[in-house]
Amino acid sequence: MRLREALRVQRGDVIAFVGAGGKTSALFRLADELRAEGWRVVATTTTRVAMHEARRAPVTIQVTSDTALTTIRQALDQHGFVFVYRSDDLGRHKIIGLAPNVVSGLVDAVNSDVLLVEADGARRLPFKAPYDHEPVIPSGASLVVPVAGVDALGQPLDDEHVYNAGRILARYGFPEGGPLIPPWMAVTIRDPQLGLRGVPSSARVIPLLNKVAANGYDRARARRVAQLVLRSSRVDAVALGAMQSPGDPVHEVQQRVAAVILAAGTSSRMGQSKLLLPWDDRTVIETVVARLIAARVAEIVVVTGHQAHQVTRLLADLPVRTVHNPAYIHGEMLSSLQIGLRALPASAAACLVVMGDQPMIEGRVIGRLLAAYAEGKGDIVLPVYRGQRGHPVLISQRFWADLLTLERGAPRDVIKRYPDQVAEIRVNTDSILRDIDTPEQYRHERFLAGLS
Repeated sequence: MRLREALRVQRGDVIAFVGAGGKTSALFRLADELRAEGWRVVATTTTRVAMHEARRAPVTIQVTSDTALTTIRQALDQHGFVFVYRSDDLGRHKIIGLAPNVVSGLVDAVNSDVLLVEADGARRLPFKAPYDHEPVIPSGASLVVPVAGVDALGQPLDDEHVYNAGRILARYGFPEGGPLIPPWMAVTIRDPQLGLRGVPSSARVIPLLNKVAANGYDRARARRVAQLVLRSSRVDAVALGAMQSPGDPVHEVQQRVAAVILAAGTSSRMGQSKLLLPWDDRTVIETVVARLIAARVAEIVVVTGHQAHQVTRLLADLPVRTVHNPAYIHGEMLSSLQIGLRALPASAAACLVVMGDQPMIEGRVIGRLLAAYAEGKGDIVLPVYRGQRGHPVLISQRFWADLLTLERGAPRDVIKRYPDQVAEIRVNTDSILRDIDTPEQYRHERFLAGLS
């Protein structure tokens, strides 16, 4: 995935890169992507950057009182990408950037499409906490990208390995010199006084975890950091990637994926509530909920109907919410899904639609659906076994309005409208097709699961 897609860059954006572990690489990677698409890109810094780094741009222009804006416009016409700065710090081989109040007006002043700003320093360390005078984010920033290098994980939390480590230690009481672990990195990134310090209230926030290997343990640790960072409502998404990779720099974008469990049916063919039937040492509905909790989805909403009181009481001590569908007898699946979607927070980027009578649902299937969505394979993701589509189904928020305005039919009617947005994930288990509508099916599924 390209960085532009991961950060959802829009024309007119003022994008500030802060943090440590690859800010400059990310800025120039994004600039190169946008320039290749014909965008007019201006970059600068509100602090200092090394001269050799600034000169990665096709042209650098020193902005003084005598510099005409037409000079920058002409350079953009010719090169598409210009780095502007205020003065040289020759003794340190650095250039000094523009004042924040100057930066915000540049986009319109020079007719550029986007302005990229390096707004922080870190002495080339992979992770940081800011001092009181930093970061220097322009008030007009529309997107802030806090950057962290995952190569800091496992390194000692001290000033040799982490910029201003003392501020993190003082705020959280972590042991000095202890190995930096994902929860420590996550709380630092999402902290309004640390990783989110100085972020304008109107700006979007998408942290970037850099130096993430495409596969393996590092990616799993980075994903855990991202999931914990997303506990802050201030964060829109978290990108994972490697800015110096020869291929596309972003492996995945972690967003909040909620789940709606459809558990309102009357169980007419079963003769009793199938959700309350035993499954191992729990009930059917408790087992389904447990699978989703293990998958670390952002929120779980259970839509109840028949025997709602019993289901709600059974789930009272679990991290789920229950909402009731008063039309459960005649409303079919669609009405329950609509009630569930309305109960989800606006911050949810997508929803897993899960059947309440599928206790055989496998965590690895849920994981593959979530991974496919994070990797940008589709905005509607569903599992397929030998050519047959099953459940659960992941649906991006962009399609919820279609579902909520559907007056009759089924969710598949909306899915059929957007075939180009569908990603089918082949799985080697038919559990995605099976449910327990009848006593015979229940006994058969228990037998297959090895339950007595």
